[in-house]
Amino acid sequence: MVTRLVQQQFLKGKQEFEIFEEVVNVRLKTLFKEKEKSVSLLTIDPTPVIEEPYLHFRDSVRRDPVLTLYLNKPNQSEFNAFVDELKQRVMVKNAFRGHTPASVQPPLGGNSFDEPPQDVAPQQIRVARIQTNINAERVDGDIQMLRQYVNEPEVEPLITALEALKTDPQSEANQVRVVEVFNGLGLWQGSVLTYAPYVGILLSDDVFGAS
Repeated sequence: MVTRLVQQQFLKGKQEFEIFEEVVNVRLKTLFKEKEKSVSLLTIDPTPVIEEPYLHFRDSVRRDPVLTLYLNKPNQSEFNAFVDELKQRVMVKNAFRGHTPASVQPPLGGNSFDEPPQDVAPQQIRVARIQTNINAERVDGDIQMLRQYVNEPEVEPLITALEALKTDPQSEANQVRVVEVFNGLGLWQGSVLTYAPYVGILLSDDVFGAS
Protein backbone atom coordinates (compact mmCIF):
# COMPACT_ATOMS: atom_id res chain seq x y z
CA MET A 1 0.00 0.00 0.00
CA VAL A 2 1.08 3.59 -0.61
CA THR A 3 0.66 5.77 2.49
CA ARG A 4 3.13 8.54 1.66
CA LEU A 5 3.27 10.92 -1.27
CA VAL A 6 5.95 13.51 -2.00
CA GLN A 7 5.26 16.13 -4.65
CA GLN A 8 7.49 18.86 -6.07
CA GLN A 9 6.14 21.74 -8.15
CA PHE A 10 8.36 24.35 -9.78
CA LEU A 11 8.15 27.68 -7.94
CA LYS A 12 5.55 26.33 -5.50
CA GLY A 13 7.89 24.11 -3.54
CA LYS A 14 7.50 20.67 -2.02
CA GLN A 15 4.60 19.04 -0.24
CA GLU A 16 4.47 15.72 1.57
CA PHE A 17 1.41 13.73 2.61
CA GLU A 18 1.52 10.77 4.97
CA ILE A 19 -1.44 8.68 6.15
CA PHE A 20 -0.77 7.76 9.77
CA GLU A 21 -3.41 6.03 11.88
CA GLU A 22 -6.44 8.38 11.93
CA VAL A 23 -4.89 11.44 10.27
CA VAL A 24 -3.11 12.67 7.18
CA ASN A 25 0.02 14.58 8.10
CA VAL A 26 0.91 17.33 5.64
CA ARG A 27 4.18 19.22 5.33
CA LEU A 28 4.45 22.17 2.94
CA LYS A 29 7.87 23.65 2.21
CA THR A 30 8.67 26.62 0.00
CA LEU A 31 11.77 28.75 -0.39
CA PHE A 32 10.63 31.11 2.37
CA LYS A 33 8.53 29.07 4.80
CA GLU A 34 7.58 25.64 6.06
CA LYS A 35 4.17 24.62 7.35
CA GLU A 36 2.79 21.45 8.91
CA LYS A 37 -0.75 20.33 9.67
CA SER A 38 -2.76 17.19 10.36
CA VAL A 39 -6.18 16.42 8.91
CA SER A 40 -8.45 13.85 10.55
CA LEU A 41 -9.73 11.08 8.27
CA LEU A 42 -13.18 11.57 9.83
CA THR A 43 -13.44 15.09 8.40
CA ILE A 44 -12.58 14.17 4.81
CA ASP A 45 -15.07 13.56 2.02
CA PRO A 46 -13.67 10.49 0.21
CA THR A 47 -14.84 11.70 -3.21
CA PRO A 48 -12.14 14.01 -4.60
CA VAL A 49 -12.72 16.90 -6.98
CA ILE A 50 -10.41 17.58 -9.92
CA GLU A 51 -9.69 21.18 -10.85
CA GLU A 52 -6.65 20.93 -13.08
CA PRO A 53 -3.82 21.01 -12.24
CA TYR A 54 -5.05 20.00 -8.77
CA LEU A 55 -7.06 17.27 -7.06
CA HIS A 56 -8.87 18.38 -3.89
CA PHE A 57 -10.20 16.37 -0.97
CA ARG A 58 -12.89 18.46 0.72
CA ASP A 59 -14.21 18.78 4.25
CA SER A 60 -17.30 16.57 4.47
CA VAL A 61 -19.31 19.34 6.18
CA ARG A 62 -17.90 22.72 5.15
CA ARG A 63 -17.09 21.49 1.60
CA ASP A 64 -13.88 23.52 1.38
CA PRO A 65 -10.62 21.81 0.31
CA VAL A 66 -8.58 20.37 3.19
CA LEU A 67 -6.02 18.49 1.07
CA THR A 68 -4.82 19.77 -2.30
CA LEU A 69 -2.61 17.51 -4.41
CA TYR A 70 -0.77 18.27 -7.64
CA LEU A 71 -2.50 16.08 -10.23
CA ASN A 72 -0.43 13.01 -11.21
CA LYS A 73 2.71 14.11 -9.33
CA PRO A 74 5.33 12.65 -9.02
CA ASN A 75 3.91 10.15 -11.53
CA GLN A 76 0.48 8.76 -12.39
CA SER A 77 1.01 5.33 -10.82
CA GLU A 78 2.20 6.58 -7.45
CA PHE A 79 -0.38 9.36 -7.40
CA ASN A 80 -3.32 7.04 -8.16
CA ALA A 81 -2.14 4.52 -5.59
CA PHE A 82 -1.97 7.14 -2.83
CA VAL A 83 -5.35 8.70 -3.75
CA ASP A 84 -7.09 5.33 -3.80
CA GLU A 85 -5.49 4.30 -0.51
CA LEU A 86 -6.63 7.54 1.11
CA LYS A 87 -10.18 7.14 -0.23
CA GLN A 88 -10.32 3.59 1.10
CA ARG A 89 -8.98 4.57 4.54
CA VAL A 90 -11.52 7.39 4.86
CA MET A 91 -14.44 5.12 3.94
CA VAL A 92 -13.28 2.39 6.32
CA LYS A 93 -12.79 4.87 9.16
CA ASN A 94 -16.21 6.43 8.69
CA ALA A 95 -17.89 3.04 8.44
CA PHE A 96 -16.15 1.88 11.63
CA ARG A 97 -17.31 4.98 13.51
CA GLY A 98 -20.84 4.67 12.09
CA HIS A 99 -20.58 7.94 10.19
CA THR A 100 -21.39 8.31 6.50
CA PRO A 101 -20.69 11.67 4.80
CA ALA A 102 -23.25 12.75 2.23
CA SER A 103 -21.27 11.85 -0.86
CA VAL A 104 -19.66 8.61 0.34
CA GLN A 105 -20.02 5.73 -2.10
CA PRO A 106 -19.67 2.06 -1.10
CA PRO A 107 -16.09 0.74 -0.76
CA LEU A 108 -14.86 -0.39 -4.15
CA GLY A 109 -12.27 -2.93 -3.13
CA GLY A 110 -9.05 -1.05 -3.73
CA ASN A 111 -7.31 0.34 -6.77
CA SER A 112 -5.20 -0.68 -9.72
CA PHE A 113 -1.97 -0.72 -7.77
CA ASP A 114 -2.63 -2.00 -4.24
CA GLU A 115 -4.70 -4.72 -2.64
CA PRO A 116 -7.63 -3.49 -0.51
CA PRO A 117 -7.44 -3.86 3.26
CA GLN A 118 -8.19 -7.47 4.12
CA ASP A 119 -10.91 -6.57 6.62
CA VAL A 120 -13.00 -4.77 3.99
CA ALA A 121 -14.97 -6.96 1.62
CA PRO A 122 -15.08 -5.56 -1.94
CA GLN A 123 -18.53 -4.40 -2.96
CA GLN A 124 -19.94 -3.98 -6.41
CA ILE A 125 -21.92 -0.92 -7.34
CA ARG A 126 -25.24 -1.45 -9.02
CA VAL A 127 -27.95 0.74 -10.48
CA ALA A 128 -30.82 0.97 -8.00
CA ARG A 129 -33.21 2.02 -10.71
CA ILE A 130 -33.09 2.87 -14.38
CA GLN A 131 -32.09 6.51 -14.59
CA THR A 132 -34.29 8.84 -16.63
CA ASN A 133 -32.30 12.07 -16.39
CA ILE A 134 -28.78 11.08 -17.42
CA ASN A 135 -26.70 14.07 -18.48
CA ALA A 136 -24.94 13.14 -21.74
CA GLU A 137 -22.49 16.04 -21.40
CA ARG A 138 -21.32 14.82 -18.00
CA VAL A 139 -20.96 11.29 -19.38
CA ASP A 140 -18.79 12.72 -22.18
CA GLY A 141 -16.75 14.65 -19.62
CA ASP A 142 -15.98 11.42 -17.75
CA ILE A 143 -15.05 9.72 -21.02
CA GLN A 144 -12.52 12.45 -21.81
CA MET A 145 -11.03 12.28 -18.31
CA LEU A 146 -10.67 8.49 -18.51
CA ARG A 147 -8.99 8.72 -21.91
CA GLN A 148 -6.56 11.32 -20.58
CA TYR A 149 -5.72 9.88 -17.16
CA VAL A 150 -6.62 6.16 -17.15
CA ASN A 151 -5.74 5.21 -20.70
CA GLU A 152 -5.37 1.47 -20.08
CA PRO A 153 -6.65 -1.54 -22.11
CA GLU A 154 -8.58 -2.82 -19.08
CA VAL A 155 -10.68 0.37 -18.99
CA GLU A 156 -11.38 0.58 -22.73
CA PRO A 157 -14.55 -1.61 -22.57
CA LEU A 158 -16.02 0.81 -20.03
CA ILE A 159 -15.22 3.77 -22.26
CA THR A 160 -16.95 2.00 -25.16
CA ALA A 161 -20.01 1.35 -22.98
CA LEU A 162 -20.06 5.00 -21.88
CA GLU A 163 -19.85 6.14 -25.50
CA ALA A 164 -22.99 4.11 -26.24
CA LEU A 165 -24.70 5.53 -23.16
CA LYS A 166 -23.82 9.08 -24.24
CA THR A 167 -25.42 8.43 -27.62
CA ASP A 168 -28.64 7.01 -26.11
CA PRO A 169 -28.80 7.86 -22.37
CA GLN A 170 -32.32 6.49 -21.91
CA SER A 171 -31.51 3.02 -23.24
CA GLU A 172 -31.91 0.46 -20.47
CA ALA A 173 -29.56 -1.88 -22.33
CA ASN A 174 -26.85 0.78 -22.44
CA GLN A 175 -27.23 1.52 -18.73
CA VAL A 176 -27.07 -2.16 -17.79
CA ARG A 177 -24.00 -2.63 -20.00
CA VAL A 178 -22.15 0.14 -18.15
CA VAL A 179 -22.93 -1.55 -14.82
CA GLU A 180 -21.78 -4.97 -16.07
CA VAL A 181 -18.52 -3.64 -17.47
CA PHE A 182 -17.79 -1.57 -14.37
CA ASN A 183 -18.42 -4.52 -12.06
CA GLY A 184 -15.87 -6.51 -14.07
CA LEU A 185 -13.11 -3.94 -13.62
CA GLY A 186 -12.01 -5.30 -10.26
CA LEU A 187 -9.11 -3.27 -8.88
CA TRP A 188 -9.45 -0.64 -11.62
CA GLN A 189 -12.73 0.60 -10.11
CA GLY A 190 -11.04 2.99 -7.69
CA SER A 191 -8.94 4.66 -10.38
CA VAL A 192 -11.95 4.98 -12.68
CA LEU A 193 -14.04 6.76 -10.03
CA THR A 194 -11.21 9.13 -9.18
CA TYR A 195 -11.37 10.59 -12.69
CA ALA A 196 -14.99 9.80 -13.61
CA PRO A 197 -17.11 11.04 -10.66
CA TYR A 198 -20.35 11.12 -12.65
CA VAL A 199 -20.00 7.39 -13.29
CA GLY A 200 -19.96 6.91 -9.53
CA ILE A 201 -23.19 8.88 -9.20
CA LEU A 202 -24.93 6.85 -11.89
CA LEU A 203 -23.79 3.49 -10.52
CA SER A 204 -24.63 4.03 -6.87
CA ASP A 205 -27.69 4.36 -4.70
CA ASP A 206 -26.65 8.00 -4.52
CA VAL A 207 -28.42 10.04 -1.86
CA PHE A 208 -28.49 13.18 -3.97
CA GLY A 209 -29.41 11.47 -7.23
CA ALA A 210 -28.10 11.80 -10.75
CA SER A 211 -28.32 15.11 -12.52
